[in-house]
Amino acid sequence: MTPHVTLPLARGMSLSAEQIDTFARLGYLILPGFLPEELASRLRSEADHWVDQGLRAKSIACTADPDAHGLPPVMELELAAHGELVAYEPLMDALSQLMGSDFVFHHLHSDRQKPDLPGKAWHHDYEQRPQTDRAHTMIHTLHYLDGLDAGTSSLVVLPGSHREVAEKDARAHLDTQEVPGEVVIDHLPAGSTVVVHSALFHARRALSGGKRGKDRYFVDASYCQVGPQWPPVKPYWRHMLRRARALGLDRGTWPELFAERHFSEYVRPA
Repeated sequence: MTPHVTLPLARGMSLSAEQIDTFARLGYLILPGFLPEELASRLRSEADHWVDQGLRAKSIACTADPDAHGLPPVMELELAAHGELVAYEPLMDALSQLMGSDFVFHHLHSDRQKPDLPGKAWHHDYEQRPQTDRAHTMIHTLHYLDGLDAGTSSLVVLPGSHREVAEKDARAHLDTQEVPGEVVIDHLPAGSTVVVHSALFHARRALSGGKRGKDRYFVDASYCQVGPQWPPVKPYWRHMLRRARALGLDRGTWPELFAERHFSEYVRPA
C-alpha cells in the first residue's frame, strides 16, 4: 500500500504546476475540502431527496430499460445544487488546466451509499469502444460531501494505470483485493474532491470486519476533452444536454459544455 499525496487547493486559486504534474503522472489529484460547506450541505439535502423519493431508482430503471420506462421524471442536474456543481467555477478552472478550455459534460451521478454497500471491483470508466488509445482526456470528479473516514468505504486507486490501454473490466477478476502499488484514500475532510483520469483503475473497498459505518454521500460528475465523439452512457443523453442548456447551467461561459455534436449514438450494453 502506498501513501497518497494530498495537495490542497486554496479557494479561489488555480492549480499549481505540481498539481498538474501529479495528475499527469499518477492519474488522480486529491483536493481536500474543495467544496464550500454551504454548497456541500445543499448537495447532501438534495441527495437525501434524490434517494428517499425514489428518484435515483427511477433514473436507474430508465437507463436500464428505456423502452419500458422512458425519460426519468427528474435528473440530478435539475436539482439546484447539483446543477450548480456541474459548472462550479473553481471546478471549471481546474478542468481547463488539466485538459484545455474545450471540454464537454458527460454525466452526473449522485447517491447516499449505505454503510453495508458491497465493494465495487477494480475497473476504469474511460468511455471508448473499443479501447484503442488515450489520446484525449476524460475526467471523473468524485465529490465526497461528508469526506471519508473509518466509518465509510474507501476509494482505492492504482497510480499510473490511466496510461494503459485496457478494457474497463481487465482487473475485475481481482474483485477489490489489494494490488501492488495501490493507494488507499480513506481519510478526507467534508467537501473533498478527487479528480481522476477516467482510465485510472480504481475500486470501492467496503468496510471490513463487520464494522458499523455511516452513510457515504457521493456525487460523480464526468467531463471529456473535445476531439472525438464520445459514447454516452445514458440513453436519454440528448434530453439531459437539452435540459442543461435550457437551465443555463453553462452560465454563458462554457459554450461546448452541453453540445450534442461531441457524442456518438447511444449503444445499449449487452
